[in-house]
Amino acid sequence: QVQLVESGGGLVQPGGSLRLSCVVSGLLLAPVPVGWFRQAPGKGREAVSCVNNGDYDTYYTNSVKGRFTIARDNPHNIFYLQMNDLKPEDTGVYYCATVELLRDTDTMQPRTCYGIDYWGKGTPVTVSS
Repeated sequence: QVQLVESGGGLVQPGGSLRLSCVVSGLLLAPVPVGWFRQAPGKGREAVSCVNNGDYDTYYTNSVKGRFTIARDNPHNIFYLQMNDLKPEDTGVYYCATVELLRDTDTMQPRTCYGIDYWGKGTPVTVSS
């Protein structure tokens, strides 16, 4: 049985940092692209960041570039999202998932990603003073 379990969410002041973790069980992480998504109150779920297997190419949504970093620890079957300089608009429930990355046909760089097959249940992040 495949499970993805998030942790690390919480309440933080603007400008603060959090590190989200996603522990993967029942599935070997190394061959699988993975990522993070979030859903703000009253809004749809959006892709925040994804990382490919193999080449470790990454995708970040524009609003988090320079502030968030995705990383994977294949030997321990865990991946992370380091979130710095958090803003109130980062508030939401954060989900980890196995993903597929879509690439720009000219640059071949990831231009977005979407979740497939397996999702965690989410961890809430609230950025507020």
